[in-house]
Amino acid sequence: MRPVASRRASRWGEFRAEARRNAESAQTVCPFPGHSPASGFTLRQTTMPRLSSTPLAFPEFHGATRRLVLWNLGAYFALALAGLAVPALADQFTRSFTFTPGAFLHGALWQPLTYSLIHPTPVLLGTLLELLSLWFLAGFLENYHNSSWVTGLYAFSVLGTAAAAAAIYECSRTLGFSPVAVPLYGCFGGIFGLLVAIGTLYGDTQFMLFPLPISIKARYLAVIYALVTCAMLFSLQQRLNAFALLGGALAGLLYIRLAPRRGLSLGLSERWYALRNRYYRWKRRRAARKFEVYMRSQGRTIHIDGYGRPIDDDPDDKKRWN
Repeated sequence: MRPVASRRASRWGEFRAEARRNAESAQTVCPFPGHSPASGFTLRQTTMPRLSSTPLAFPEFHGATRRLVLWNLGAYFALALAGLAVPALADQFTRSFTFTPGAFLHGALWQPLTYSLIHPTPVLLGTLLELLSLWFLAGFLENYHNSSWVTGLYAFSVLGTAAAAAAIYECSRTLGFSPVAVPLYGCFGGIFGLLVAIGTLYGDTQFMLFPLPISIKARYLAVIYALVTCAMLFSLQQRLNAFALLGGALAGLLYIRLAPRRGLSLGLSERWYALRNRYYRWKRRRAARKFEVYMRSQGRTIHIDGYGRPIDDDPDDKKRWN
């Protein structure tokens, strides 16, 4: 019977021999042409660097992205069900809540807030592409900004689209032209604003042109969409829509340049509280001046700064401690 020490030594020798054979098999490939493995060049076994997630995949469905998509999706199905139940009422509802520049200028002030939620039922493929684009672009921006910032950008672009359409319609009437009153519906104005924001802030991001296996930078994609929209200006039927979409893109660009990084609502609240604090400081200064006048009538002269703190004329005077 072999002793335990000899059995351990033999197993250790077998293990070293197997490791040596594996190392020799891993060194049989030479990374340099014209050299053999025996010349001293070896190939180390390394792992491939892990690639980051590509923009081809859809981002997480949460936050502002989920709210925007579900609002549009819920409005689409509500309009579809109303069209099946009461077709006449659904048609009247659609005409009332789409954006028509003439109706808006004559008192339909709610249309800029509602037209982006109107998706006609026959335009199923267009609605699907709009909602998928909204999911992709809003989710991409929400990875780098908070929900309020993304919601503010989308809403500002939608309102900018409606404002541009109304301005072009009124200017055409003023100059004597007869503009074609094409109603606006859908959320593509907000989507164009999101695309412009991505092209401006993250222009080097590569996107895949599905279904083509071609990648393109975000800034070039935004420029291509802008050129296509400019080409639509030469069509009489699409001219108003083209101007409106360019207005949405301009509104998105102004938003990312002027709006606070943490969202428009937070910026407005900060301005409101700053205005309130400025009013309170004015009241303190006014009360301080009244107190100075009162103390002078009592034979004492004091001075109070803008924060309501007394200013001592003589820093060595200790009377204030008495």
